[in-house]
Amino acid sequence: MFGFLIGLQVQAQNKMYAGVAKAKITNDTSLVMVNGRMSEGVKEDIYARVLTLFDGVQRLIFITYDLNCLDVGTAVLRHRLKTELGIDQKYVIPLATHNHSAPIQINRNNFKYGKWLGDTMFDLVRKAIADEQEGVTLKFGSGMGYFLMSVGNAPVDYEIQLLAVMKDEKPLALLFNHGTHPMQAAYNKVEAGHPGYAMDEIEARFPGVQAMYSDAAGGNQFVDRSAEYRNEMMAAMKISLDSLENLMEKRARKTGMELAEAVVDIYRDNLNYNVTGPLSSSMEVLSLPLAPPISKAEAIKLSKDFPPDVGFVEYPHDHRGTNWVRMLLRYYEQKIPFPTQTTDMVCTDDTYLIHKEDQQFLKRYDYSLNKHYPCVYNEVIVAQIGPMPIVAMQGEICAPIGARIKDRFRREMPLMLFGYMGEHNLYIPTRELVRLNAYQAQTLQIQYASPVGWAPEVEDEMVEGVIKLVEKKIEE
Repeated sequence: MFGFLIGLQVQAQNKMYAGVAKAKITNDTSLVMVNGRMSEGVKEDIYARVLTLFDGVQRLIFITYDLNCLDVGTAVLRHRLKTELGIDQKYVIPLATHNHSAPIQINRNNFKYGKWLGDTMFDLVRKAIADEQEGVTLKFGSGMGYFLMSVGNAPVDYEIQLLAVMKDEKPLALLFNHGTHPMQAAYNKVEAGHPGYAMDEIEARFPGVQAMYSDAAGGNQFVDRSAEYRNEMMAAMKISLDSLENLMEKRARKTGMELAEAVVDIYRDNLNYNVTGPLSSSMEVLSLPLAPPISKAEAIKLSKDFPPDVGFVEYPHDHRGTNWVRMLLRYYEQKIPFPTQTTDMVCTDDTYLIHKEDQQFLKRYDYSLNKHYPCVYNEVIVAQIGPMPIVAMQGEICAPIGARIKDRFRREMPLMLFGYMGEHNLYIPTRELVRLNAYQAQTLQIQYASPVGWAPEVEDEMVEGVIKLVEKKIEE
């Protein structure tokens, strides 16, 4: 620890530049939202925000957005940054707030909007770089937000982490996280949920600051799933849709205020680390284990529960959740090898996991495969700001996975951790969620049409894989 503190003092002497930019990304036409409904108007605008850090040699870019995931915009953004600005994808950390009340880019009707998102965020990056200010310091701290609950027989990870970018002793940007699904404020309107209200409150309290929120590892965590709240929602729905939305907004605003208060407390009392220093980053793909397939006889039995001619359907079709059964039967009939690792497959823009040897389906869906940046699981970026590692993991990481990674390094150094990085929001479940066959474990099949599910050891391999990447980064 003593050596780490000495490192902090040395790193703090390095000169750092930072730039910020923000733009509205609210859709102007009705689109399919993450919750499966068509958007009907706007309750609150949604935004994308950019923070650039430059140490004179390397530039690290954080992009947050009030979306569930960037999806098709990811490849557009990465390609333009590389070809036009020479910025490699490992130095770009795109992060979602996990918003369910915004367009979902896995529906083909939303692809145009998704590609516009990629272009819009590229323009924001360019603007932030042009507006970079010299002489900033970076401080890190953490606290707790005790308003979460978990599912899957798991302890709750309450931690909120905050990276403060300071200029002349005032905050220029406050980048913070919390591991949870958002509390939404509307049933069928576009809005940003409780993280949006939290960012609004922080920006009101610190004029000139850019507040930036991202989900951490919270795939199995929620703000409020109590029977009491569900009963309140059902009672309000019986009265009117307006009554339901009034209740939702009230809860979302309350939660947003709680989150904002916690962030302000960290800023005032717990920014214990000055992490200003050289920037570096790496990006690797972890290959995660899959389970063996169920038998063909079992699949045929399951297929009797849906029409024989339904075909492969996209979100939010009623039979989307049975695509995996048809895919499984296709593997058996055409003798396609069953995948054993996630890297055996690539993911289309409308979220089909296709085996690399399945050339027929790859050609069928090649409109959705980006030749420069195909989607594969599971991408992990490990960056470093001075002495502090930053971990950004692709997908909806369940909380015990993130907690185990943070706990491995907690006594040695601070470590900031994010989920929901990059393209698509595939759940990465715990061993217990796999055992329970909970929704977080099923999503691999019911949303991505994988013919097989997760192996129980997916949790351990994800944790151990990320820890090795962090250790490798620290040793460089």
